Amino acid sequence: MNATSLRMDAPNFEAIVAAHQRIVPYIHRTPVVTSASLDEIAGARLFFKCENLQRTGSFKIRGATNAVFSLTDEEARHGVVAPSSGNHAAALALAARWRGIPAYIVMPSNSSAAKMRAVENYGGRITLCEPNMASREATCAEVMKKTGAHLVHPYNDARVIAGQGTAALELLEEVGDLDVVITPASGGGLLSGTSIAAKNMRPGIRVIGGEPSNADDAYRSLAAGKIQPAAKGETMADGLRAELCPLTFSILQSFVDEISLVSEEEITAAMLLLWERTKLVVEPSGAVSAAPALNRRIRAEGKKIGIVLSGGNLDLRKLPF
Repeated sequence: MNATSLRMDAPNFEAIVAAHQRIVPYIHRTPVVTSASLDEIAGARLFFKCENLQRTGSFKIRGATNAVFSLTDEEARHGVVAPSSGNHAAALALAARWRGIPAYIVMPSNSSAAKMRAVENYGGRITLCEPNMASREATCAEVMKKTGAHLVHPYNDARVIAGQGTAALELLEEVGDLDVVITPASGGGLLSGTSIAAKNMRPGIRVIGGEPSNADDAYRSLAAGKIQPAAKGETMADGLRAELCPLTFSILQSFVDEISLVSEEEITAAMLLLWERTKLVVEPSGAVSAAPALNRRIRAEGKKIGIVLSGGNLDLRKLPF
C-alpha cells in the first residue's frame, strides 16, 4: 500500500457515511448470510453480503443513487447520462426516476435484450453505440451535448465510489471483527469504496479484490505501478471487463492489499456452491469475490472473511454449467 498515491479528489470515509444517510430511504439493507458447509470448504468463517438481493439486482444502485441525489437542482435539471451495458445502466435509470429526472443510457448494440428491457422498464432512454470504447465515449459526448445531461460515470466518480462503499459499511457494522474483506475488481468503484470504508472502520483488515485470470488488468496494474490495458481474454464475468481509471487506481494503490486471480472454472464452481449451499443466485461477476476464499487462495484459514456478492443478474437460460 502507498497512501502517498491517493488523489485529492478521492472520497473519504466521511463521504461514505454521508452517502449512506442519503441513500437509506431508497435501497435495501441486504442480509449477511453464512453457511457452515462453505466455512468447512474455505477453512474459515465466511460472511456473505448479499448485494445480489439489492434493488436492480446489484450494488450499483448504491453509487447511482448517491450520485443522483448529490446533484444540485441546476445540475439535475437536464437529467443524467452514462455509458453502460449492464448493472449501472439499470441502477442509474431507477435512481433518476426516483428523483424525477430523465436518464440517458448509452448501450453497445450487442447488449443483451434482457438488460435493455430492464433499463427501459426503469424509465431509461437508450441510445445505441458500437461495441467499443471509442464509440461509447463519442456517443455519450453527443448525448450530453444534445441534452445537457450530467455525466454519472459507472466508477470514475467520487460520489459513485462513496455510494458503493456503503455495502462494506453495513457489513462491518454487522460483523465488526472481520479479518478480511473481498469484493470483485473491475473498474474499481466497489473495491475502492470498500477499501476506504474497511480501512477506516478496522485499520488492520486485509482488503482483497477478486479478479478473473482472463481479465487481470487490475492485478497487472498494481504490480506494475501504473494502469495497464485491459486483457484480451474472454471471461464469463462480463461485468468485470472495465479498465481502472486514475481515480480508482490511486485508491487501490493506497488501500488494497492484494488482487487474487481466479480461473473460469473456479468462478463456475463458486456459483454452483453458492446456489447449492445457500440457495443464492449469484452472477459470475459476483461469484468472483467468493472464489478466492472457497479455493483457499488468500492465506486466511481460521479467519473471518467478509465477501460482497456484488450482483445476481444472471440469465438463467444461459447458464455457464
